[in-house]
Amino acid sequence: MQPEPTTDPKSADSNTHQTEGASPATISLDEQLAKMRNDWDSRASENARFYVNTACEQWTDEEFYASGADAIRRYILTDQGNICQGRTPKEMRVLEIGCGAGRVTRSLAHFFGEVHAVDVSGEMVRQAQNAVDKFRNAFVYQNNGMDLSVIPAKLFDFAFSCYVFQHIPSREIIQSYVREVHRLLRPGALFKFQVQGNMKVEVKPDDTWVGVPFSEEQIVLMASECGFESRYRIGLGEQEFWNWFFKPFSDGSTRGAEIRLEV
Repeated sequence: MQPEPTTDPKSADSNTHQTEGASPATISLDEQLAKMRNDWDSRASENARFYVNTACEQWTDEEFYASGADAIRRYILTDQGNICQGRTPKEMRVLEIGCGAGRVTRSLAHFFGEVHAVDVSGEMVRQAQNAVDKFRNAFVYQNNGMDLSVIPAKLFDFAFSCYVFQHIPSREIIQSYVREVHRLLRPGALFKFQVQGNMKVEVKPDDTWVGVPFSEEQIVLMASECGFESRYRIGLGEQEFWNWFFKPFSDGSTRGAEIRLEV
């Protein structure tokens, strides 16, 4: 997947998801969440697949879902020691944050036993549900943009988020997601996710395309505050800053994890 642009790629010819005039210095949490929902609904209505993966403006079904399968090969299949920890994938229940139009969700459902996915955009959710309509083991929900209260209260074996947090303009919102994932994961399980790592990007509180960046110190602190161990980090200072957060057992250990990092 090509790197995402640092501004909305269609902002020059569309105002449907770009705030007019000067960006406000501050914005309330409720306003941020509403802006995220409205902007991503607009993007989904205009061209969902392009905004999910800007490598192509007019995706065919085959190409779009093949790009999702490629993401699974890159980020899941090369890392099964950390993700599966000896479990059979078909016996695992997994969680996806920010499913978009179902590009990756579909491949997750093909590989794992049960998949639950959320997105803030109702239109994205509708398209994702269509993408997985033949997978009886896949469930897609619209959430409020910062928590997982819509997800059934079950224990999950793995959580994943790819090219999602890089669009969220608030560390508070991202940390809320991380805390919620911790609530749903079984002890020892992994939350693998990517954030913006370039600390030089300009972030505006009402921009739902260029998300807030994280330093290594901020990532480690967030893990600690949310009850995780930040065990591995790759891509510090880059847009693709990948993180491995393990939920400790009751004795504080994360025993049984292995590492094979290829991102």
